[in-house]
Amino acid sequence: MSLFVAPSTSLHLAPPVVRSIRWGQFLTGTSAILVLAFFAMIVAQSQSIQWAEIPRYLVHPSILRGVLLTLQLTAGAMIFGIALGCILALMATSKNLVLKVIAAAFVWWFRGVPLIVQIFFWFNIALFIPQIGIGDFSISINDLVTPAFAGFLALGLHEAANMSEIIRAGLVAVDKGQREAATALGLKPRQTFQTVILPQAARLIVPPTGNQAIGMLKASAIVSVIGMQDLLTQAQAIYARTFLVIELLFVASIWYLAITTVASVGQHYLEKSLQPKNRSATTAPARA
Repeated sequence: MSLFVAPSTSLHLAPPVVRSIRWGQFLTGTSAILVLAFFAMIVAQSQSIQWAEIPRYLVHPSILRGVLLTLQLTAGAMIFGIALGCILALMATSKNLVLKVIAAAFVWWFRGVPLIVQIFFWFNIALFIPQIGIGDFSISINDLVTPAFAGFLALGLHEAANMSEIIRAGLVAVDKGQREAATALGLKPRQTFQTVILPQAARLIVPPTGNQAIGMLKASAIVSVIGMQDLLTQAQAIYARTFLVIELLFVASIWYLAITTVASVGQHYLEKSLQPKNRSATTAPARA
């Protein structure tokens, strides 16, 4: 019987790590700070900007109405775009060739045509379709497609085309082996989609959807070209009377930044909730 004695070891403290100054990063960062401070000083010392007017107009009733309309337009267009995008994505991933062609043509048209062109198209649709009706009943397109509805249609259909591609990509990204395994376990196609495909695809769909929502919020300002009373249009109407152009543009920018910041924080926590939770398994040491 032999005894094994481990050699004695002494603990040595590691020498302190001395970090050398990276002069390139230091000079670059310092230069950037100085440039930003220089521009901030120029803006702050500008005599042509009435800074006291900005807080007053931030809570102006017209501005608040514009903020509300912007939020309503963004939410409505996103809900419509996501719903129609889901249908188009299912059509694009189906085995029916006709449905695939229809979905591809929709995406090709509404993604390819610039958004401002689509807004003008729906706003002027009465030029070639003056009225619609059945029999003795008819209604003017001008009464049906108001500037608000024209902006909603343009934003919603454009967003549906983008969401269709996002959802389609998320569904296709799920490995086919997942479907085959679910089928082997006896799950029906609907059960497979709800319990296997959709949870995995959602983690791929949610991040770009959040980005699309934030982009939609900013793109909604383009409806000002057809006279919708959104945030930017209200700001333009005020500075047309008061000549406080820069001040009102600052007001609109502050509101857009505040809303997008809140949306970004919400998107972050939504993505975090969809991530799979790591389960750390602890194993007891084996005993001889």
